[in-house]
Parts: sequence; C-alpha cells; structure tokens
Amino acid sequence: MTNVVDSQQSGSSSSHPSVEARAELVDQLRRAVDGEVSDSSLRRAEYSTDASNYRVVPQVVVIPKTIDDARAAIEVTHQFGVPLTTRGAGTSCAGNSIGPGVVIDFSRHVNRVLDIDPTERIARVEPGVIMGSLQAAARPYGLRFGPDPSTQNRATLGGMIGNNACGPHAVAYGRTADNVVSLDVIDGRGERFTAGADGQGIERVPGLDQLVTANLAQIRTEFGRFSRQVSGYSLEHLLPENGRNLARMLTGTEGTLVSILEATVSLVPIADAPTLVVLGYPDMASAADAVPGLLAHRPLAVEGLDARLVEVVRRAKGAQNVPDLPPGGGWMMVEVGGDNAAEAMERAHTLAKDSGTTHYKVYPAGPEATKMWQIRADGAGLAGRTASGDQAWPGWEDSAVPPEKLGAYLRDLDELMKSHNVDGMPYGHFGDGCVHLRINIPLERDGSVLTHFMTDAAQLVAQYGGSLSGEHGDGRARSQLLDVMYSADTIALFRGVKDLFDPKGLLNPGVLVDPDPLDANLRRPAAKPLPAANGFSFLHDDGDMSTAVHRCVGVGKCRADNMSTGAGFMCPSYQATKDEKDSTRGRARVLQEMANGTLVTGGWRSPEVHEALDLCLSCKACSSDCPAGVDMAQFKSEVLYRSYKGRVRPRSHYILGWLPRWLRLIKRMPRLANAVLKVPLFARLAAFTGGMDARRSFPSFADQPFTAWWRKEGREQLADAVTQAKGPQTLKERGGPTVVLWTDSFSDALAPAVPKAALKVLTTAGYNVVIPEDEACCGLTWITTGQLDGAKKQLSNLLDVLGPFAVNGIPIVGLEPSCTAVLRSDLVDLFPNDPRAHAVAAATNTMAELLTNEDTKPQDWHIPDLSDVTAVVQPHCHQHSVMGFTADKDLLTKAGATIRTMSGCCGLAGNFGMEKGHYEVSVAVAENMLLPALREAGEDDIFMTDGFSCRTQVNDLMDIRGRSLSEVIADHL
Repeated sequence: MTNVVDSQQSGSSSSHPSVEARAELVDQLRRAVDGEVSDSSLRRAEYSTDASNYRVVPQVVVIPKTIDDARAAIEVTHQFGVPLTTRGAGTSCAGNSIGPGVVIDFSRHVNRVLDIDPTERIARVEPGVIMGSLQAAARPYGLRFGPDPSTQNRATLGGMIGNNACGPHAVAYGRTADNVVSLDVIDGRGERFTAGADGQGIERVPGLDQLVTANLAQIRTEFGRFSRQVSGYSLEHLLPENGRNLARMLTGTEGTLVSILEATVSLVPIADAPTLVVLGYPDMASAADAVPGLLAHRPLAVEGLDARLVEVVRRAKGAQNVPDLPPGGGWMMVEVGGDNAAEAMERAHTLAKDSGTTHYKVYPAGPEATKMWQIRADGAGLAGRTASGDQAWPGWEDSAVPPEKLGAYLRDLDELMKSHNVDGMPYGHFGDGCVHLRINIPLERDGSVLTHFMTDAAQLVAQYGGSLSGEHGDGRARSQLLDVMYSADTIALFRGVKDLFDPKGLLNPGVLVDPDPLDANLRRPAAKPLPAANGFSFLHDDGDMSTAVHRCVGVGKCRADNMSTGAGFMCPSYQATKDEKDSTRGRARVLQEMANGTLVTGGWRSPEVHEALDLCLSCKACSSDCPAGVDMAQFKSEVLYRSYKGRVRPRSHYILGWLPRWLRLIKRMPRLANAVLKVPLFARLAAFTGGMDARRSFPSFADQPFTAWWRKEGREQLADAVTQAKGPQTLKERGGPTVVLWTDSFSDALAPAVPKAALKVLTTAGYNVVIPEDEACCGLTWITTGQLDGAKKQLSNLLDVLGPFAVNGIPIVGLEPSCTAVLRSDLVDLFPNDPRAHAVAAATNTMAELLTNEDTKPQDWHIPDLSDVTAVVQPHCHQHSVMGFTADKDLLTKAGATIRTMSGCCGLAGNFGMEKGHYEVSVAVAENMLLPALREAGEDDIFMTDGFSCRTQVNDLMDIRGRSLSEVIADHL
C-alpha cells in the first residue's frame, strides 16, 4: 500500500499525492464505501471552497450513505495516512470545512434525527442533520435546540458542533457547546469512543488528564473569560469545577481532533409569545453601549443591525421587505418572551424604557417581525457588498469582546478600517459582544491588505480581552493569529492537545495547530478576469464575469428548502436532486474554478462546466433569493454563448431556441401542424429532431393567433365596444390613460385567449389600449439557449417597436412573465448604453402592477368581486425573481379571492423541461410543491398562473387547464 503522506508534506494544505497513490486510495475507498467516492475534477471543484476566502482542492470527495459508510471511509484515510476533513453544509466563513485530502460530506445522506426524548429533553442525531430539521422534529413536543444560527435552514449540526455555533438566541440558551450532552467520535489515532460529562471519554485519550492537571492555572486564567471566547481549544470545560466535560471541549475544535459520528444534544422549551422590540440609536456604537442594560431584562436575543445594511436590503429586496423602523443609524433587535402575548408585550415596553433611547417599535410575532428576522438572516450574503457596491469579504467575520466593552471596541474598529482604507457594515449578536463584519479588502490583487488588516484587528480585539472568533471558528482565516490572543505557553498547550488526539496531524490540517498562513490559498486572487465579450455586459460587476461569479461567497441559501416555508423559489434542481453540483453555489464554484484554470482547464467548453449547468432551469430565482445576487441563469446563457459561438449547437437550440421563429411559420397553418403532431410517429420524429423528450406532449397551436384576430376583427370589435360604452370619441377624447398591450410570441400563437382577456379588462377599466402594428419578440428562447447575438437582433427590433412608447412615458403591459422579465432585466444588461432599453425597462408592467398603480389607473375603476374564486396560484419564477408577485397577491386578496400561493418552480421552465435528459428532474421539481397542492385542491378550485410554461406543465402532467389573471378577471366583468 502506498503511503500518501510519502508523496506530500504532512499537514500542509497545499500538498498533492502522486497519481498512483490517489488511484490506490480511490480504489480502496470504493471497496469500503457504499456511497459515492469521486476524484473527478467536477466534484473536487464543488468542494474546493466553502463560505470563506479560501480554496483548497481535495483529492477525493466521499458522500457516505450511512454512518457505517462514513466510519469505513475514515478508517481508509487512517490506513493511507491521508488528510481528512469532514463537512456539513459547507457554510464555514473561516475555511474550516475544506482540506487537501479526503473530504467527507455528511449532509446528503447521513442526516437523520434518530431519537427525541421529550421527558429528558434530549435528541440523538446524525452529524449531517440540518438544524431546521431537528427543530421541526422537536416542535411537536414544544421543544427546540437553543442555538440557532441564521443559516439553520441549511447548516448541519455536525458543522455547528465543529464551529461551536451560536446564533441570535445564544444569549438565552448558550452556545452549541452548552447544549451538547455526548458525542460519538473517532479521533486521529482511529480510536472510536463516546465523549461526555464527568470525565467520560478522557481515559480513552492517554495523557489528556495529565496534560490538563499540569496546566490548571494556565487554563483557569486564559480560558472562559466571557461567553463568546471560542478561539482555540476551549480547555476550560476539562477543569474539575466545570465537570471535566470532554464533549463540550471537543465542540469548536473544527474537525482537528475528532470526526463526529453521532451527537446527543439537549433541547429547551419553545418560548411562548416571542415579541420583538426594535430600538433606534444614532449609530451602531451607541446601540452597543446600551447592551449591558438590556441584558438585565433577560432577553431571548439581542441583535445589532447597521443602517447601511438595511439600505442594502431596500435596494436588493425592495422597500416592501423592510418594516417601518424607528429613527436611527443603527438598531438593536431585542426579542423577549412571556407566558402569554400580554406579558411579553409588557416586558417589551418595560425593556424599551430602560434602553437609553426614545425611538423604538414593538412587533408581535407576525409578518413585520418575520421581515426583521429575514434581514438579519440574510446578513451574511447582503453584507457581501458594501453600501457603495464593492465586494466585501469574510475574514474578520465574527470577532467578539465582553458585551460591556462592545461600544468602545466598535468605535476603535471603525477607526482601524478607516486607517486601512476599507469599509464594511457591522451587525451581529450584540448581546454576546459578537460582531459580524465583511470588509471590502481588495482581494482581486493579493492578500497583502488582508494580512495587515487582520494582524492589526487581532491586536485590537486582544486589547479588549476579546476573541478572534465568536462563533465561526478560527479556520484558515485566524488560526495564524492565535498567538496574538494567547500566550506562548497556551499555543504550546494547543499543540500538546493536538498531538494526543491526532499525532500524525492528518485531521483538518492547516487549521488551529500548525496553521497555514492566513493569506495562503486565497480563492479570489487566483481567478483570472473574464471580461464581457459582446454577450452580457455584467453591468453591475465592472464588466467582468469573474467578478460576477465571485458574488457567490458560499452562504448556501440555495441549499435550503426555501419553498416549503414560502421564503423563495431557489434552487429547484437542488431540491430535486440534493446534489451539490445542482445548487447555485455548486455551479458558481465550478465557474470560479473555470476562471482559475488549474483544475477546470477547458475554459468555456469544459465538460465540468456544462455538466454543472445542465440541470440549471434558468429560473432566475437565485437572482432575487440569493442574498449575494447571483444570477445563474445569466451565467449559463453566457457560457452557452461563448461555448457555441461559431460552432454547431445542440438540436434543441435550433428548435426550442428559435421557437418564436417557427411559430411565425406555424401561424400560417396551425390546423395542419396540430393534426401532424397528433400522429404518434410524427410526434416522436419531431421530438427527436428538436432534441426533446418523447414523453412530452406538444402544446396546441391556436387556430387564430391574437395578431390575426386583431387585424381581421378585433380592432373593429374593440371600437364598437368603446363606442357603446363611451360614445364615438377619438382616442384622445376618451380621456383614459393610454397603455400599450404587448403580445409576446407565446401568448400570440399558443394562448390568444390571454391577450384577448387582457384587452377586455384594460378597455373595461377605461384605458386607451394601443396594440403595436409590428410584432416585437423579446428573444427569451435565444437568451436561455445562449444565442445572444440572435437575442440582440430580436431585442433591437423590439426597441424599435416599443421604444417610442416608452420614451414618451406610455406604460407597456406584458402578459407572459418570462418575456416581461426580459424587458425588466436582461434587456438593460444586453443594451447598457441604449437609453431606449432603460426606458422600456422602466415602462414595462405586469397586468397586476398596472391595475394597482394608483397614479396611472383610472380612478373610477375597481376590480370585480372575486369572492367566488378559490385558486392554487403559481407565480412564474421569472415574475417572482424580477417583478415580484406582491401586486398580484394584493389585487386578488382585495377582490375577495381565496388563494394558496405556491413557492417554487413548476419544473418546466421554458425549454428546460422539454429537452431530452431533463424530464425526470422537471417532474421532480413539480412534485416539490405544485403537483401535491393541486391534488389537495377542492373540486371547484382553479389553477391560476400567468406563466405559459406553468400552464403547460400542469396540463401535461395532470390534465388541468390553468387560467391567467387576465382571464379570471375578464370572466367576472
């Protein structure tokens, strides 16, 4: 057996085994493990980084199916002497979930809640269990796990134990370490044992008891000074007066001492009637000064929020997602509980009186409080850009000081940033003295500014008796600086502990003990520019796709089940497959590796890139749901554009990608086309020719497209209707506002009932409706297939048709959400210097937006009564992502309709679900939420959606005909 250590520097994050050694390792792992073992460049790219600044390419990725699988993989790594890093959701901000050897991902399969004992208030779980899943399992018993980081809907308990994660409610419930009962672990010697309280497990580590006894005075003076001192090894838990608790000591050791196979944790009662108080202060430091007084009221959470971060939320998510806040430049979010709502409200007002400010608002549990917590939850991603739009990076991510010193520390930290000419938006767990901060350090060049700033920041926090890390661990970001915080004797003590548990230094090397330099293995400086080249302009990323793909900092919200909570649509393919390559983050990592060029070496045509992007539905949900604003649909389009420019494309690009062009031909003979496609042989032949899945049925083409109807009889019918209603007046004399009804290719040829209904609604409402004489295609299908030159030709024509209306301030009404979204987003990025593009984007409305705009709608019109309507409503993904669904929801609700609004993609997503190789995933995405909701719907309930794709998917899979908003309103006029 080849010893992998022989061919690499032991403990070095930059080590590389020989090809032969890796092949032998992979072979042995595959013999031992029933789950996936991969050394492909695609898998290694996905796991080369986490939510930190660092990039360390693993040699092998193992995705075990069971604990026995994981144990077998760990044994093989011991036999081969290969570095081992265990990983959960990969949301580490410090770089402690990446490594140079074998990376084991527990999150995909080893993620069960094994048992809950409500009497003892404990739970037994596997390390890959998502924290939100544990909370859901404990909720029926009135229990929860106390610490709850903002990433709890994707963070795993194993990762939380590794980092000693805390979260907003740690001020009441303590850190993860305070809630761990016992751990089933394997150390670096290959020994498996249970660690717990009262010395359990200590005897299994020879020399540990003696090491602690010999250093009692040192441990008592340098450790446990305040609750968020989590940097280094928390040896205070091994003191006799602290119960010699090995489980708590191992919590926060970042995978450098043991690998966790199972954990038993304590649970706490769910707080009754939580009430949120938001306190306004002149600035964040003033808010921090008030913390000691607030803690006297025993709150459940005390969170700081900077005004600049709130402004970023307004710009990114819309003003409607920010509640009406009290005046201030910084806010404190304080949650209190009580036995009932009245008691909680009384406690909230009592706390506010002692807060040192007269500016406050109280939010009982409900939508406004939820919005506040969502701002806080999205902080890690939203703070990835400064208020001025610069990319901001972790590193000094979660420093902490005793709460009574927090205000002074923040003032000095602000001055330190100014002296280094950098900026960031502080927020965090102020009740515990923990500050989250991402800083616009210029990592595009090198790590010199990072090193200088971090060194000075470490000295500053040490002056305040603080901790380099308050909950994320030291990782690669801060381990080198531990000697600023601790004495030389303590650093030697850490090394002694490491030697006892992991004498060969193979567990998560480069972290905590014998650390790599903090500027080693930085991801961003190693990436090459990808300047815009006649495709998308990447307007908001300085014209560089490399900058755009590095928006992804790895917070992993795309891995969360946002749909089940109604919190978003991202990422439908990951929810269907649970495969990292199908997450927005996984795809971004592969694109970042393409920009790096050393692992993924084929550039735009790299097989790894195309495999990673294959199951992207181009739903654009990430563009709004990802707090960093990653637009994977745009990236996919650009990759396809550059890959196939001047080359033969897949068949589907010519058929589905040119669909509006074919529709123009089919409109001349729709009955013949329908008849031909009803013959199974011809249908199969057409599907093969177009690269489509034969299980898909073709939509029916309208006998009379809308434009044909309009030219032949619709114009006269409209004139007659207007004359009957208002008399024989000219257009200008009618007095109503003028709007342009833009009919896209899909609505025209495949669903003419929709524009007819829209015309009826708008005319009845009192609008003067203008229908352009010339057709105007948005080029959507050209965009999604990466044919951007063709898309620009289509859009150039559209600007000629719609531009004159837009520049004169006449609203444009779009009917198909995906097409409307092109005008509101992609159009401007493809034509950044054309004022008509900006005018069209500003003038374009959905039907609901137009009808709810009090400034432009006829004042004497009101939507008809829809109280007899009960509907399952599917917002189109592009509408959710670009325009939003708020106007539609408000319109339907005010009209009395009863609606159940879906969250998540229908799964067809334009050409995606039609293409061969995508059918199973397309159906699985539909099964995430939409299809089950329709099965549960009442007999008289209707399915409502403006999306042609959504209606097609449901009609194809369930034989249910969907209705657009315009049709539903028109039916009730």
